[in-house]
Amino acid sequence: MTDLLAIGTRKGLWLARSEDDRRTWTLDGPHLLAQEVAAVSIDNRRAAPRLLAGVQYGHWGPSVTWSDDLGGSWHETDSGAIRFPADTGAALGRVWQLRPDTADRPDVVWAGCEPQSLWRSTDGGCSFSLVRGLWDHPHRPTWEPGAGGGAVHTVLPDPDTRRVTVAMSTGGVYVSDDGATGWRPHNRGISAVFLPEPPEYGQCVHKVAADAGDPRRMYAQNHFGVFRTDDGGASWASIAEGLPVDFGFPIAASPTTPGTAWVVPLVADVQRVPPDGRLRVHRTRDAGASWTEVGAGLPDGSWTAVLRDAFCTDDHEATGLYVGTRDGCVYASADEGDTFSTVAEHLPDVLVVRAARLP
Repeated sequence: MTDLLAIGTRKGLWLARSEDDRRTWTLDGPHLLAQEVAAVSIDNRRAAPRLLAGVQYGHWGPSVTWSDDLGGSWHETDSGAIRFPADTGAALGRVWQLRPDTADRPDVVWAGCEPQSLWRSTDGGCSFSLVRGLWDHPHRPTWEPGAGGGAVHTVLPDPDTRRVTVAMSTGGVYVSDDGATGWRPHNRGISAVFLPEPPEYGQCVHKVAADAGDPRRMYAQNHFGVFRTDDGGASWASIAEGLPVDFGFPIAASPTTPGTAWVVPLVADVQRVPPDGRLRVHRTRDAGASWTEVGAGLPDGSWTAVLRDAFCTDDHEATGLYVGTRDGCVYASADEGDTFSTVAEHLPDVLVVRAARLP
């Protein structure tokens, strides 16, 4: 069995492969050299796995490109995969998220973009349509950009229903129960320290992950604060007690083990470095009731950061964990974060990592 790790960076895409052990890796690349790759997915629902990449061409602007031969060749829709309708007066700034739907919806792919917008593809990611229900939401004119821009960065389709959950900076969490037509804010209990009172929406949620046992249980890393919901986002409660700090960007949950999730703490919004320069992961096995520092093999003297999508899991029984840093290093764990090995060093700024087992 081959494990594939896709690593999107500020200057291209690298692919790493491991045969059997997830501890030794062979690096292939660069692909899409000199293009920013801020979103990538590995879609295993088709006969040949499809790589999807959200790229920024610089002079030519942002787009989505795909490969059906593991990076041997890349393709784009002639007119552009994502184009705002003329009546919106908007233009695509960046593709932040590419999320294949479930196996029961094999051609559906979601894209979260800047400006804050959600898009749906029914042809495997070759072309996308704007989800007008979210774009036309009366809250949208008041959604503000975060420090890195305003974008939908999390898309979580429910595997058993038509529910879709998204999160954005800033704006918070929104949920649709009808397949993405109607949307409601779901932020009660999530803090917004930059406002005098907790609002209905407008929180700077950095990332959301769904629990393996129940898709209505989710975990959120906020701009200050780590939270859990057990009712699909209707209410959230802090689970930050036991962490050294409550600021960070990514959060990941095991796709196989209920109650297990990980965060990568950073000191603060104005000090976006690991506490004491020790890059570490913190893991919970009881849905946030307690946290344990893990990460043997991750560096000390590390004054870098891990961005919201530069952190992911695989679907092995013993969940693999993958960490990419802003100083171009990538680390892999085959034992749920206990120990890490080095996949790559000296790459450009790592923006996104995604892992999958090849069929």
